[in-house]
Amino acid sequence: MQNNTIETLIGAVVVVVAAAFLFFAYTTTSAGSISGYEINARFGSVEGISVGTDVRMRGIKIGTVSALKLDTRSYTALARLSIGKDIPIPQDSSAKITSAGLLGSSYVSIAPGGSDDMLKPGAILQNTQGAVDLMGLVGRFINSGSGSSQPGNNHSAPKPASPLPEVP
Repeated sequence: MQNNTIETLIGAVVVVVAAAFLFFAYTTTSAGSISGYEINARFGSVEGISVGTDVRMRGIKIGTVSALKLDTRSYTALARLSIGKDIPIPQDSSAKITSAGLLGSSYVSIAPGGSDDMLKPGAILQNTQGAVDLMGLVGRFINSGSGSSQPGNNHSAPKPASPLPEVP
């Protein structure tokens, strides 16, 4: 009987700790509380971002990506951005998908414009730039060689003039 009581207490402690963890995760990620407005942005590519990705302005988080879908008429990616209610965004602002360093995660960066008119809920950001394929750029740089940039120069390294002598 004593053994069952100890197992029950340990089980109760595990359940309480799990509930506390879930409560902490729910409150710190502000899940379920969308207090703000949504705008849309049309990108050529949304590679690297997903629902829940940060939306930042000047490096400060101002919202999240709430939905991604393909526009089947123009074959562009449409991202719905949930923005905090106290963050007005000028109409001539621009958005781009950028990365926090070479190995960092991607996010949507909004550069504010100078217009006095602000975007209304549901509006579309007109000036956007899709994700840059960093690995493709690095691969192109490596494959281009470190020689001169003249066309047709495909030599990777000079060949030795004579074979190396044998080592006894």
